Amino acid sequence: MNIEAIRNQFPILHQTIRGKRLAYLDSAATTQKPIAVLESLQQYYSEKNANIHRGIHYLSETATQAYENTRIQVQQFLNAKEAKECIFVRGTTEAINLIAYCFGEACVGPDDEILISEMEHHSNIVPWQMMAKRKRAKLKFIPLNKQGDLDLSTLDELLSPRTKLLAITHISNAIGTLNPIKMIIDRAHAKDIPVLIDGAQAAPHFKIDVQALDCDFYTFSGHKIYGPTGIGVLYGKAHWLEKLPPYQGGGNMILKVSMHETQYNQLPDKFEAGTPNIAAVIALGSALDFLMNLDRDAIHQHEQKLLHLTQEMLSNFPGIQILGTPKERLALLSFTMAGIHSHDIASIVDQAGVALRAGHHCAMPLMDFFGVNATNRVSLGLYNNEEDIEQLARALEQVQSLFKGRIKEQKGQKEQIKG
Repeated sequence: MNIEAIRNQFPILHQTIRGKRLAYLDSAATTQKPIAVLESLQQYYSEKNANIHRGIHYLSETATQAYENTRIQVQQFLNAKEAKECIFVRGTTEAINLIAYCFGEACVGPDDEILISEMEHHSNIVPWQMMAKRKRAKLKFIPLNKQGDLDLSTLDELLSPRTKLLAITHISNAIGTLNPIKMIIDRAHAKDIPVLIDGAQAAPHFKIDVQALDCDFYTFSGHKIYGPTGIGVLYGKAHWLEKLPPYQGGGNMILKVSMHETQYNQLPDKFEAGTPNIAAVIALGSALDFLMNLDRDAIHQHEQKLLHLTQEMLSNFPGIQILGTPKERLALLSFTMAGIHSHDIASIVDQAGVALRAGHHCAMPLMDFFGVNATNRVSLGLYNNEEDIEQLARALEQVQSLFKGRIKEQKGQKEQIKG
């Protein structure tokens, strides 16, 4: 891979932050956007702007074609069987909420169970809690072990006759654990239990084949895969999407409406009520083009090389603890530094031009499991290079130097008070 050629496609990376080069290490929160995506957004609004599916004039037909072309690109990206199985939503959060509501309405009753894990993002916890409360169902959890892997020894027991659906993340957004998704899906399917996969952190980093996985639902967000914000994808097997009721009512999702009854549209329109984020969908197509024209295996190897470099670098710092030692970790990790709050660390390294995440990463149950309130997270994208990691190392040296001085000052003040 020619990393510099790739970096040149991302204008934002070539600015200085507080007088320093930008080392952007927060791609798990959102990725930066290549020129092709930026130009796609501008081109839509300057040359194609019109509502879709509702007009026979040139602009409407042009916008509709571009919008539906992206659906075909998504089908190819996920290797879905049919394009109609790919539904445009605002992001992974809305996709999971859609399934939690619609699946709950169609398939879940009192005392039924939904199975998730202790490492989930809040977006794959809260919607199920809401649904369980509404339907008087129960939420059960696959536990973690101390390494940060799922403890699958009790999976078959947890997949009970009352389990209606298993919803699980492909990669942990907080510690980077890569879950053995195919094995989990197979074990759930052995008991005729459908599976939803939160692919928000997986889709940017390696090829996803939903037919090979045989998952029933798969979700990802555009902004985490070098596309714009406010757009995402829900993949669902056609027979499930046809079975579920619509999520929202309005224009486009109907075939016929009277004052007393409505006949719903076919897939995928049934789940795309109202005017969608047309520009973002078209720009998502540009992002997928950009990504699929690269060597994705080489991207994966490059990101893993940087991840290992980051792990080695952090292990040389006294007082730094990396959360978890999972069997497989991809693209991100979280760490703590003894005696220093993660927000202080993020603020100081920001002065050195390093963009680093701080907090609970929308994974409070996982933080509780490891006994921490917050961590710093390093997350990588295809545009990162070794210089970014070196810049982070220098910034962390400044953090420890600064707090070493503060600790000495505090000790001196305490001795003065005693005297």
